Amino acid sequence: MIYIITALKPEAQAFVDFYKLKKLKLYDRVIFVGDGVKLIISGLGVVNSREATQALINHFDVTDDDVYLNVGICAAHEKYKLGSVLEIGSVTYEDLTYVFEKEKKTIVCLDEEAHTGVHQIVDMESFGFYDAVVHSPAIKKFHILKVVSDHFEPSTITKDNTKSFIFNVINDINFLIKTKD
Repeated sequence: MIYIITALKPEAQAFVDFYKLKKLKLYDRVIFVGDGVKLIISGLGVVNSREATQALINHFDVTDDDVYLNVGICAAHEKYKLGSVLEIGSVTYEDLTYVFEKEKKTIVCLDEEAHTGVHQIVDMESFGFYDAVVHSPAIKKFHILKVVSDHFEPSTITKDNTKSFIFNVINDINFLIKTKD
């Protein structure tokens, strides 16, 4: 089973459309399910991401074949092309860096939108996801994949372009998951 955690509905909508997922309730949250895929929308921020990820972990039996996937948009330095997929291997949050795949990119998880390019890659949820999965010993496989949506210009992000950015790379994301696991 692939468990996908997104922060935003437009990020999720790309997967819902692609996999033809059906809407269900899980506790006080909405999840989308289909053949081999379960998706939850966390909302913005570390706490929401951690809680949504934990809800999936708590409700569904984790097997060795399961893959937990945090997918969403991110801001990045101009050297990263808009719409490109970045494989994340470490997360920096509150000045601490947590490394889980050395050869991958580092993302800085912030508590608010980034308007300046102080960091190379930023988002607002990656640490919450990471914190939940690493504290669940049953989870053997997880990935953080981010799609560059802007170069530190959050006002340029729309629902439509968010969905398009994710939808345009779903095949790449599927390929990455299958070749890693």
